[in-house]
Amino acid sequence: MTLLDHDLGPAASTALVVRALHPLVRAEARAEAPAAGLDPADLEQSVWVRLLERPAAAGPLTDAARWVRDTVRAEARRGRRTARRERPYAGTEPATGPADCPERAALGAAERRALRSAVARLPGRCPRLLEAMLAPSDPTYREIAGELGMSQGSLGPIRSRCLGCLRRMLAAEVVAPSVREGSGRQPANR
Repeated sequence: MTLLDHDLGPAASTALVVRALHPLVRAEARAEAPAAGLDPADLEQSVWVRLLERPAAAGPLTDAARWVRDTVRAEARRGRRTARRERPYAGTEPATGPADCPERAALGAAERRALRSAVARLPGRCPRLLEAMLAPSDPTYREIAGELGMSQGSLGPIRSRCLGCLRRMLAAEVVAPSVREGSGRQPANR
């Protein structure tokens, strides 16, 4: 009978198992990690996680040493597979998307509010048309035409005129990014 065979409750039992298996897990992880290209501490940690994930219904380990060796090797194989699939960051693609960064999310929300505000100031049918086209449900031209009571064939030309008007309105309000980035200073307003 070993320490692993005692039923002393979950917390005490886990502590005994960890104390009993710690030297073996550390030695096996240190032996397998270099060949797998892993950090030994990470491999050791993965084995402990696997031990804690074992269902209680599985009962105590019958051959703890064999389980440790098998689990260390399985985790090392998993690490090698993961390393083969991962590719290093080349620096050419963005590191994070807009939703990944609170600052970018806030800037995106501010830009959307500014766009919607500018759309609301457009003349005639433009605000309703562009709001319908910007709808999250992504309606078809047929649905937009039905909603606005317009012919489907006139949506394209009206949309084009509205976007041209919006472009001119925004150009008057905002300095173009290429001008701002290229010179390092803001052009004088005329």
